[in-house]
Amino acid sequence: MGLQPALLKALHEGLVIPAHPLALNKDRKLDERRQRALTRYYLASGAGGIAVGVHSTQFEIRDKDHNLYEPVLRLAAEEAAKGQLNRPFIKIAGLCGPTAQALDEASIALKHGYDAGLLSMGGLDSWSEQDILTRTAEVARIIPVIGFYLQPSVGGKVFSFDFWCKFAEIPNVVAIKMAPFNRYQTIDVVRAVCYSSRRDEIALYTGNDDNIVNDLLTRYQFMVDGQPVVKQIVGGLLGHWSVWTQKAVELLEEIKAVRNLPQIPREWLTRHVQVTDSNAAFFDSAHQFAGCIPGIHEVLRRQGLLEGTWCLNPHEVLSPGQAQEIERVYQDYPDLNDDEFVKKNLADWLS
Repeated sequence: MGLQPALLKALHEGLVIPAHPLALNKDRKLDERRQRALTRYYLASGAGGIAVGVHSTQFEIRDKDHNLYEPVLRLAAEEAAKGQLNRPFIKIAGLCGPTAQALDEASIALKHGYDAGLLSMGGLDSWSEQDILTRTAEVARIIPVIGFYLQPSVGGKVFSFDFWCKFAEIPNVVAIKMAPFNRYQTIDVVRAVCYSSRRDEIALYTGNDDNIVNDLLTRYQFMVDGQPVVKQIVGGLLGHWSVWTQKAVELLEEIKAVRNLPQIPREWLTRHVQVTDSNAAFFDSAHQFAGCIPGIHEVLRRQGLLEGTWCLNPHEVLSPGQAQEIERVYQDYPDLNDDEFVKKNLADWLS
């Protein structure tokens, strides 16, 4: 099963795809009302899709004590259907674990009308690269796959250039999200795709929350068999874009308008720093990303979309000074937040 042509076209043109958070109440139970409100927020913001069951949704949703994987996928799918959008909107499910688990999760995603799976390679440290390629091919037989290069500091592993060359050749791999937070490893993926016979079938997305603007502005060019091949990272599938999403949509449209100009205005270098500085506060880079999920929650709490910053893991909390850092970037970069947009629509989303 491949992607519908309209979705595939939109994916290659470039979309804002927020990584969907998990709304909990003070008892750390699913807050269905606010979970639905978050999806409504992303729909209204102009996002081109959502990714559910991913890192920002908290991997603990799969634990038997919580058993929330299917419920959160179902809620988001229901709200997307109610939205009756007149534009393509891609629903992506996070897929994790050994092959059997990933296939089970893909089946659940398909049951609820999801279009593709973001296939995590995390937690498979003992697996060889060939094992992971075989797993990917098996999952891709039943659902379009978006590859995921996760940064090692939060559970990912480093892959070789040869791995990505082989990965890109797997039928029904429709995109790759690059989130190693490392320029060398990001280039490995882009170059491998340029070398691939499927280069025009794979869309590249940034997950590098520390380099969003530069990733989206850069024109990558490599010599393949003596000929220049060009690829661009066309959009983002980002935890960072789960907040201030309406402004993220505006940002991507502005980038699309300038990235192919002969000269990109220097002001974009400054905007790159502003977005990255904001992400440092949200993702808690000062403490090795320990507060990345609570940081996202704190922004949504300030806006009224979430009631609190609670996570399924009670030890996941804001780091010392993180709330103050979030306040600082609010003050320093007021043009980046969409608080007024949220304030105007919040009552409707919560109804």
